[in-house]
Amino acid sequence: MTIANIAHQINEEIRDKELRLIGADGAQLGVMSAAEAQRYADEAGLDLVKISPNAVPPVCKLMDYGKFRFEQAKKEKDAKKNQHVVEIKEVRMSPGIDIGDFNTKLRSAQKFLAEGNRVKVTIRFRGREMAHTDIGKNLLLDFAQQCAEVGVMDKEPKLEGRHMSIFLGAKSNKPGK
Repeated sequence: MTIANIAHQINEEIRDKELRLIGADGAQLGVMSAAEAQRYADEAGLDLVKISPNAVPPVCKLMDYGKFRFEQAKKEKDAKKNQHVVEIKEVRMSPGIDIGDFNTKLRSAQKFLAEGNRVKVTIRFRGREMAHTDIGKNLLLDFAQQCAEVGVMDKEPKLEGRHMSIFLGAKSNKPGK
């Protein structure tokens, strides 16, 4: 739900018999009729906005509604800008991978984890390699252990058809964790 799109009742849309009015400075102006509250708003050159419709009596505030909506939209945009979307990156290997290639794959996975993404490490078995899935499992566990300083293993190695895979998640670098 977006903050800027919340529909507030303003000015003449408010038809309650009595309501509690809050001034633009946050001071309580008391309980009064909607017409009287509207008169206060007109004198101040502000809008009468119902901010708490479920209260008894409903609470209204004097404010510049256009400026209020602009501020809310701006806050929402800033919040969206600071979000990081976590992607799942995939690293593929075979059970007979050589140490140099293994280290190259390891470095790229560590880079992905350092950026805050999740990594899916997959080993594809072909032909007779299916008889030696334990080699692949050991390779994946070794891979996860070498990534331990930047990531944690989310799921144990799992064989699905001819592919065995694990998921690595980035370690949170937030203080207090």
